[in-house]
Amino acid sequence: MSFDSGPLDRYLSAAFGDDPAMAMDLRSAFAGGARDLSDLMRRSRCDANWEMAAIRLKGLAATFGIIPLIELAEAAIEGAPGDPAVLRQINQAIDAIA
Repeated sequence: MSFDSGPLDRYLSAAFGDDPAMAMDLRSAFAGGARDLSDLMRRSRCDANWEMAAIRLKGLAATFGIIPLIELAEAAIEGAPGDPAVLRQINQAIDAIA
């Protein structure tokens, strides 16, 4: 899956215009929050915890219109809890943002 952070870039540009420091801060905050949720998914010991972290990740991605990450979160919700392949893809998408 290719990753396009265009929606996030457009949001940051609209919100902060010519202030690249503020844009980088928000990008870092988004990536940090997404990493925290990915880590919660990795550490979850029951299906409900996996699903709740994936739902929260989907909501975070939806806030900025990042469709590939939304789709990966949906795949995690619909798939097998603890699926290492989808978790790896989620982490790759987050890394592409940061």
